[in-house]
Amino acid sequence: MPTTVLTYIIRRLIGAVILLFIVSAVVFAIFFLFPRLGGATDDDLASRYVGKSAGQAQIHQTAVKLGFTDPIYVQYGRFAKGIVAGQDYNYGPATEHCPAPCLGYSFITQNPVLPDLLDRLPVTLSLASGAAVLWLIGGVGTGVASALKRGSALDRSAMGVALAGVSLPIFFTGLLSLSVFSYSLGWAAPGGANPMDATNPLDWAYTLILPWITLAFLYAAAYARLTRAGMLETMNEDYIRTARAKGLRERDVVVKHGLRAALTPILTIFGLDLGLLLGGAILTETTYSLPGIGQYAVQAILNNDLPKVLGVTLIGAVFIILANLVVDLLYAVVDPRVRTQ
Repeated sequence: MPTTVLTYIIRRLIGAVILLFIVSAVVFAIFFLFPRLGGATDDDLASRYVGKSAGQAQIHQTAVKLGFTDPIYVQYGRFAKGIVAGQDYNYGPATEHCPAPCLGYSFITQNPVLPDLLDRLPVTLSLASGAAVLWLIGGVGTGVASALKRGSALDRSAMGVALAGVSLPIFFTGLLSLSVFSYSLGWAAPGGANPMDATNPLDWAYTLILPWITLAFLYAAAYARLTRAGMLETMNEDYIRTARAKGLRERDVVVKHGLRAALTPILTIFGLDLGLLLGGAILTETTYSLPGIGQYAVQAILNNDLPKVLGVTLIGAVFIILANLVVDLLYAVVDPRVRTQ
């Protein structure tokens, strides 16, 4: 590996660690500092972790045990230390140890947050990766075809479908797909199944095919429109006319010269979209009752379980930062102009 590339990777990794530190501080402040600025007291934050019949003295004692009475910077330092070295939580009846990396401890379920997230990660990863393959192939392919056949019936039809895909929310297309293809026709699995319980790859894909298509339909629409716009701009460049003048095949001109240059913005938003989905496809997982990180986040919000929400937010930030790091490294592969710079 060239020294310049290795230096670039190390520099970006250091930047990613610093960014994660900043994100963790901001997220911690949102959940534990801003409520105090809004008038909430330490006892108010602790009241959600005791029974409804608890008295004021018991609530205050719980706030002291959980460390809510400490200064906010001490609480954040304890949280950051837990990520590196683990942390002990004294929630009343006993003291529980949360091993490193500790992203928090749910005092409602009395479980560390990270193991729960890792248990649900395979479902979210399966959903996001399968849908990503579909929307990349469908969206980019449709965008290229529309750009090459600009103004044709194919172009107008594809962009019309893309507009519908962008406009229709997942909770509408998901419920409609379940009603038609699952409950009426029986072509797909009903919602609520865990794809990780499948005994073979076919059963796994059968469980996820409808969520894949529903999620991919939304993203493919946006990718088709963006690819079409990029291809229309790229195919009018001088180097495209030069490539054709040299006698290159039209397929080589389109794929090796036109599409590679048009893929740069596609690659950028793909990293963001995939990173966000790995942090939980909330609407899709809720619509199809998939036990992934998105459903976990919804349940945590409904139960007012702040450590779980904090853990999901940090996991999502990690995936976004890593996805952007990979995208930056792939720029040189997709666009030769990046290598020369």
